[in-house]
Amino acid sequence: MPYRGRFAPSPTGPLHFGSLVGALASYLDARAHRGAWLVRIEDIDGPRNVPGAAEDILAMLERFGMRADEPPIWQSTRTARYRQAFDALDRAGFVYPCGCTRKEIADSLLNAHARNTTLAYPGTCRHGLNGKPARAWRLRVPDGDAAIVTLDDRWQHAQTQNLATDVGDFVLKRADGQWAYQLAVVVDDADSGITHVVRGADLLDSTARQIYLQRCLGVATPAYLHVPVVVDEEGEKLSKQTGAAALDAGDPLPMLGIAARHLGLELGAPTRASRDAFYAQATALWAKRFVEAQETD
Repeated sequence: MPYRGRFAPSPTGPLHFGSLVGALASYLDARAHRGAWLVRIEDIDGPRNVPGAAEDILAMLERFGMRADEPPIWQSTRTARYRQAFDALDRAGFVYPCGCTRKEIADSLLNAHARNTTLAYPGTCRHGLNGKPARAWRLRVPDGDAAIVTLDDRWQHAQTQNLATDVGDFVLKRADGQWAYQLAVVVDDADSGITHVVRGADLLDSTARQIYLQRCLGVATPAYLHVPVVVDEEGEKLSKQTGAAALDAGDPLPMLGIAARHLGLELGAPTRASRDAFYAQATALWAKRFVEAQETD
């Protein structure tokens, strides 16, 4: 199957260095595999979107030399597809309504912690709402060995998560009516034929849920690679929420070089000449590490 990868930023602010690292990793992986690289604007969470941020992100990617092979996809135009997938899961018996508030869930988790038991969603509404109105809709996860999801991540290596004890039944449709990230990303990746997902390690915890959801929907599971996240001086993930500065588009080459070094790529002096020289060398180094090495394993 031909390689298809993607970069999927949320338009909650301008592109910063942490997101540049994620974009570069996904772009290099696609180019090293001689595949297609797509961009998806994850604007499904309307209240968090910043006007004009999506357009700024697309322009910044272009300025840094990362050009998508197809027109960008906007999640906000795909709500009908999320409804179709949700309805299919509901008909199959995977979905149930939840009437719990955030406070009620937090209180139950606090009590569970005090009892030294699971911190996952405790399944309060699994067998009925007990007179409470439905607020959100959750996906029922299996119990026992069926709840264990394993993943051979291309960077982080073997990963295992027990959905029942580590996560619990997770939300597909939120109390505010918004479709949850887990559902949207699985449907989008399947519809776009994504074969490889390259993203930050902060999303590694979501991967088991997405793999299980892919199984429930009967769609293919991509290969995953989670790169180390960029942290600030306090050790916090660099993000818009922690005040990450917007990228300066005036001279992209130095920042691209720093991003490449964060990804473990030691580039030589010729990359300072042009973006083309940078991408030629960076792609070759990425291919040697993540394509050629794996083909010989």
